Amino acid sequence: MSAALAEIIAVLDAAYPPALAHSWDSVGLVCGDPADTVDCVTVAVDPTAEVVATVPERGLLLAHHPLLLRGVDTVAASTPKGALIHQLIRRGAALFTAHTNADAATPGVSDALADALGLTVESALEPAAEGPDIGIGRIGRLAEPVRFADFVARADALLPRTTWGVRGSGDPDALVSRIAVCGGAGDSLLGAASAAGVDVYLTADLRHHPADEHRRTGGPALVDVAHWASEFPWCGQAAALLSAHFGAALPVTVCDIRTDPWNIEYSSSKGGL
Repeated sequence: MSAALAEIIAVLDAAYPPALAHSWDSVGLVCGDPADTVDCVTVAVDPTAEVVATVPERGLLLAHHPLLLRGVDTVAASTPKGALIHQLIRRGAALFTAHTNADAATPGVSDALADALGLTVESALEPAAEGPDIGIGRIGRLAEPVRFADFVARADALLPRTTWGVRGSGDPDALVSRIAVCGGAGDSLLGAASAAGVDVYLTADLRHHPADEHRRTGGPALVDVAHWASEFPWCGQAAALLSAHFGAALPVTVCDIRTDPWNIEYSSSKGGL
């Protein structure tokens, strides 16, 4: 069982057009020969050493986050990132990245996040020029209103567990139904969430000062989750995309190794105000 790497790339580029990627981003084929065939695909958020170790010979690693993005001017095997490239090449394996193009595409990263949370998507949070359904973030609705505290608990139950956890900022008893989500770091879209008039904005990597200013100005309630957890649902979406196209000819698996960089959680038992 195998498929031409060039054909896999064509399917991925159609689903996640490279033209949708931000100008600073690095997407597409990192290593591998399009003329070769691959025997299987592994989908992951991050191309870490632990993830790369799971990629079989003649396999393809489809990663969301780029391996080569900032400050890279060598792929020598003596460097951490270069070592991963060399490991893949020695195995005849390939690496392909779909990052901000997968964020903006429809369905994309935030669609997968919305689906995991039980939302029906209405539109993009920050629409691109290509259309109202394309762009960063998504706005969706719950089937029925719930208490904000219960929505935070829902996010905690439905998203992968991390040491980062799930944090909420808002009135616990307020009824919420219209939710904006953005997979990955999303505090740049706090203004867009406020302008959209949603009840809640769920994203990752919310910083203290932007979140504080947002809440002071009466913006929607906030839910902060781990970056990796917010983007992991996309792995299943991408795997399903490839499986639907290639069927049994190309085995596709999702790597569930938690690549969130935080690995120690400590909750103090101390009381106080």
